[in-house]
Amino acid sequence: MTCALNTSEPLPAPTLTAREIQILREWVMRDSKSDVATALFITAATVSTHVNRIRLKYAAIGRPANTKAALLARALQDGHIELDEL
Repeated sequence: MTCALNTSEPLPAPTLTAREIQILREWVMRDSKSDVATALFITAATVSTHVNRIRLKYAAIGRPANTKAALLARALQDGHIELDEL
């Protein structure tokens, strides 16, 4: 079975707020939500809330991101982070 990737059409991207992009970037580059919380001067619960909303937005457009690795892939695909930043 072969799988062809259609590169002529861009992937749909959810509308993330600037804060959600900031949280997404920090989350994929840090070890834990508490590390993100400390860096951004918010609580780990707030980080979790943002991450859950980001996941819901990706799921709503048919690009689920149920794991941290999947969120990293989405951040790379959508240009929110560059590979050399990791």
